[in-house]
Amino acid sequence: MSASRYYEAISGVLATIGTQEAGGIEAAGKLFAEAIGAGKRVYLFGSGHSVIPVLDIFPRYGSYIGFYPLCDPRLMWHNVIGPGGARELLWLERQEGYIQQFLRSYSMEPGDCMLVFSHGGLNAAPVEAALYAKQRGLKVVTVSSHANSRIAKVTHSSGKQLPDIADVAIDNCVPAEDSLVDIGQREKVAAGSTMAVVFIAMSLVAETASQLAAQGIKLPIFVSPNVEGVAPNHNLSVFDAYAEKWYERGPRPASGSGK
Repeated sequence: MSASRYYEAISGVLATIGTQEAGGIEAAGKLFAEAIGAGKRVYLFGSGHSVIPVLDIFPRYGSYIGFYPLCDPRLMWHNVIGPGGARELLWLERQEGYIQQFLRSYSMEPGDCMLVFSHGGLNAAPVEAALYAKQRGLKVVTVSSHANSRIAKVTHSSGKQLPDIADVAIDNCVPAEDSLVDIGQREKVAAGSTMAVVFIAMSLVAETASQLAAQGIKLPIFVSPNVEGVAPNHNLSVFDAYAEKWYERGPRPASGSGK
């Protein structure tokens, strides 16, 4: 049965991440804990399907303030064709020079971190998001398919793929073609990267939290209302605290060049 073959394949991917990438996840968690513990920010970026782990890190039950998702609706599809369609998104995320116009709206400073997801690690959007962060003194963590990096030709004018820019480069341990199940045709089906990167994302949430807790830092956690003893307004207070931290830096300084 193909469903069981997918289970076996994705279980193997997750097991490989758990062993092969444990050091990278720990190192990234240390960077994030240092940033959050110092009152800095961990920005999150992805485009296309790679926005899924960004959305799943915060806000969601079991996560906490310190993570700042950067979600550009123009880089997320909500249709197959027409406005918000996949074709337009796939074109835009390959266009050099676009992403800095989006990122200029956010105040980034040394001490912050940037976490960038991209299965292929080639397109302009993730590569330039990482470069933009590095230029501003941020530590950069990337999650991508290193198998793809080994066989793919560089497409960005910088000559770099996403892992080349990272302080910590985490491999999603998924084959370059992403899909995992052979059904007897040339192309396989059933992608692995989404489950892999969400597993990595939650591992980073857990590792960062563990390191912060070890320092005695109390985390403002977004909690399910099904947890016994949680105050009815608990999550509203988390949102209020997030908003307060979001605006505490004030307006972003103007930059004439945008670079």
